[in-house]
Amino acid sequence: MEGRKRRWGDRKDGRLLRTREPMSTVETFILVDRTGATNYIQDKIEITKAEEYIRRKRKEGLGGFGLMHVMIAAYVRVVSQMPAVNRFVSGQRVYARNRIEVNIDIKKEMTLEAPNTCVKIILSPEDTAEDVYRKMKAVIDHERVGESDSDFDGVAATLAKFPKLFFKFSIWFLKLLDYFGRLPKSLLDLSPFHGSFFITSMGSLGIPPIFHHLYNFGNVPVFCAIGPKRTEYEIDKNGEIVKKKYMDYTITTDERIVDGYYYATAFRMMKRFFKNPDQLDDPPEKIVEDID
Repeated sequence: MEGRKRRWGDRKDGRLLRTREPMSTVETFILVDRTGATNYIQDKIEITKAEEYIRRKRKEGLGGFGLMHVMIAAYVRVVSQMPAVNRFVSGQRVYARNRIEVNIDIKKEMTLEAPNTCVKIILSPEDTAEDVYRKMKAVIDHERVGESDSDFDGVAATLAKFPKLFFKFSIWFLKLLDYFGRLPKSLLDLSPFHGSFFITSMGSLGIPPIFHHLYNFGNVPVFCAIGPKRTEYEIDKNGEIVKKKYMDYTITTDERIVDGYYYATAFRMMKRFFKNPDQLDDPPEKIVEDID
């Protein structure tokens, strides 16, 4: 976490993991970029309990509280117990990220003409669902009601004005700095390509969740897309037909940070919080730290 003293080889956004097994070290040189190290997961979550929880939270004054808040809060809780999902690969080395950074793609208005922008929410392993809600609301409200573009939009607009050849060189130079961990912290804090977890919602668009690629620039290792709510009729153990509500989702992962068993365990834990969302109201009893 951020309280650790930086050592040689650490980056501004993460500390170098020095005790990983040799095969994992070799893997980052065989699978050089995120595109070649991508795995895709498609699943569904039963959301009956989550919807009851959401209605209760809205009655408590959390207007607009929804499934995305529950998903992010569940992910944060998973990181608090299984911190390896918050690793990233940069420069063929694996790092433990200093903090939890969730990137969200939003539209300033729900119109075809409205621009998209990305916001970054800085979270902590101790955060509850209400903490997640308030931090998200503060950042998203600022972007949607503000008259100016986000800070990253401003940087992108400046770069876009460069002549094509110089623009291409600038991007190459930024990638070079990032490879060696020399990007300025101010850019890391703004960049939507750097972070723990990128999430987008297809629910408001009424379409199924897409399989989104991982970006080779930057270091985001997990990309999640959630779809609209839907209803299924199933036969229960008593032979009765029951109605259940589900949310489909997809997750794209960088397989170099952990193995498949670790990912599977982490995502099963995330789904359990949808069955018992009240657990997200209190901070975790303990925070597990990643290896050295």
